Amino acid sequence: MGDYLTTILAALVTFVIGCVIGVFYRKNIAEKKIGTAEELANQILDEANRTAENSKKEAILEAKDEIHKLRIEQEKESKERRSEIQRLEKRVIQKEESIDKKSEALDKKDEKLEKGLKKLADKEKEYEALFQKQAEELERIAELSKDEAKEIILNDVRKDTIHESAMIIKEVEAKTKEESEKKAREIISTAIQRYAADHVAESTVTVISLPNEEMKGRIIGREGRNIRAFETLTGIDLIIDDTPEAVVLSGFDPIRREVARLALEKLIVDGRIHPSRIEEMIKKAESEVEATIKEAGEDACDETGIFGIHPELVKLLGRLKYRTSYGQNVLKHTIEVSILSGMIAADLGADVKVAKRGGLLHDLGKAIDHEMEGPHVELGVMMAKKYKESKEVIHCIEAHHGDVETETIEALIVQAADAISAARPGARRESLENYIRRLQNLEEIANSFEGIEKSFAIQAGRELRIMVKPEDVSEDQMVLTARDIAKRIEEELEYPGNIKVNVIRETRAIDYAK
Repeated sequence: MGDYLTTILAALVTFVIGCVIGVFYRKNIAEKKIGTAEELANQILDEANRTAENSKKEAILEAKDEIHKLRIEQEKESKERRSEIQRLEKRVIQKEESIDKKSEALDKKDEKLEKGLKKLADKEKEYEALFQKQAEELERIAELSKDEAKEIILNDVRKDTIHESAMIIKEVEAKTKEESEKKAREIISTAIQRYAADHVAESTVTVISLPNEEMKGRIIGREGRNIRAFETLTGIDLIIDDTPEAVVLSGFDPIRREVARLALEKLIVDGRIHPSRIEEMIKKAESEVEATIKEAGEDACDETGIFGIHPELVKLLGRLKYRTSYGQNVLKHTIEVSILSGMIAADLGADVKVAKRGGLLHDLGKAIDHEMEGPHVELGVMMAKKYKESKEVIHCIEAHHGDVETETIEALIVQAADAISAARPGARRESLENYIRRLQNLEEIANSFEGIEKSFAIQAGRELRIMVKPEDVSEDQMVLTARDIAKRIEEELEYPGNIKVNVIRETRAIDYAK
């Protein structure tokens, strides 16, 4: 055991000694290698320094060569610029010399002009003095001042101008009137001959015949309950008086009056008259009237050959069947205007479709003027816009009474056709009060002009006969006076057809032989 430990210790000592020896050996070798590496590094550094020095010298030499070249080029460019500047300076000097010469020439011309202007001023003063002297001499010879002579000349020129203008107006008006009247007569007479409609006159009352007098009592009912129910449901007054076997329906709404007429006729035929039966018959009558209105509108479109109108506008047209204006049935009037407009448009080469459509719809507003506030023209335009009618047709509607200025020939045609339809003899009836007022207005307009002695509206207001004072109105002024009065009538009055303005100037010389 002791030998074994000894052996181990000896082995350990030997191993430790070996390790120490190995470490020292490696250290010596490493030191030698490090020394060798340092020498090599020093050699490399020396070589790099030498190389860098050589490169530096070469770069310096190259830079000096480049600087030399740039210096030579810069000197060359500077010489070229100096020569260019010298050339430009020479040109500038030459131009300055030329400008100086021109300036001297202009100065000389200015001096000449000033002298010439001075001479002209002197001459002008001389001429003014001579003119003044001549004017004074003329005033002395004529025994008139300058203003007096001027006034005499102006009066003569004014008289000549009035005479010439009157003659020109006479000639132009006569020629234009002759040609336009001839053409207008041909177109209008042809249109009227080709279309002649019946005249329908209605009023605000409808008379219903009864089979016997007993029926009046049944219509009134116990304590008047039937008649009250009837008037409440229809909005129409039922007048029962002493007229034998007849009652009267009175109301301003023609459609309600038609509903009441149909309902009452049905009740009379049925014989059973009581409030519930009255209500039932009125509903049936309303349905029948609505169907009749629609049918009347469609018939009007078929008769005029106009299609594509909105169904609501067709219904409004049908309502015109029960509307009258001055006793003329409005639906028949619109149909007539549409057909006349189409005929006239065809003769004049205008758009026939627009003219006929505008003529058919021109009085559309009268279908609702019982229900809505406003003139029928505005109501018609509103409904046409609502249902997307064209601008041309809408313009025909709004211009047919002259509320706006006509912009298209079709609008003028509708306006003329409307006047033709309304002015035909028997087409409309006019109240005596309106008739007398129109005659008075005509005479008042004529009497408002200077030099008028008397005026008379004759031939139912279709001619205005005017007597002028011969000492105040000359023959030439007569033409202008007649024209001015006619213009004033056109601007201020509304009337069917034409009004003839007849100005008469009469001079009488009376003497007696003794």
